[in-house]
Amino acid sequence: MVKAWQEAGQKVVFTNGCFDLLHLGHVDYLENAKNLGDRLVIGLNSDSSIGRFKGPSRPLQDQNSRARVLAALQFVDLVVFFNEDTPLELISQLRPNVLVKGSDYLAENIVGAEVVKKNGGVVKTIDFVPGYSTTKIVEKIKKS
Repeated sequence: MVKAWQEAGQKVVFTNGCFDLLHLGHVDYLENAKNLGDRLVIGLNSDSSIGRFKGPSRPLQDQNSRARVLAALQFVDLVVFFNEDTPLELISQLRPNVLVKGSDYLAENIVGAEVVKKNGGVVKTIDFVPGYSTTKIVEKIKKS
């Protein structure tokens, strides 16, 4: 699909994450990512990849549920799972035109940045909506 979109002259934007409990911060981030191109592809961490770096209590929702919720957003064009610890292999296969992460990353440190730049693409960062995170939501639920 990505190759077909690119051959049709469309700019493909890629981002990745867990998106465990979808919240305003996620929606704002993904909408802004889509505005950087014509198509938005999300690399979604599989359940096992999340468990390896977030611990045994995560994810809160299984990968199919997370993917279905993301796919329902009007600005998301494709959701692809990856099981590795990073999306480097997936980025190498897809070769998006734009690679996006949150502004908590330095563009030069984003996984896959070299691959995207080597193929003529660009790497961008997007500011988060302050005060929104899955961890904060989980903490709030536990306190109530």
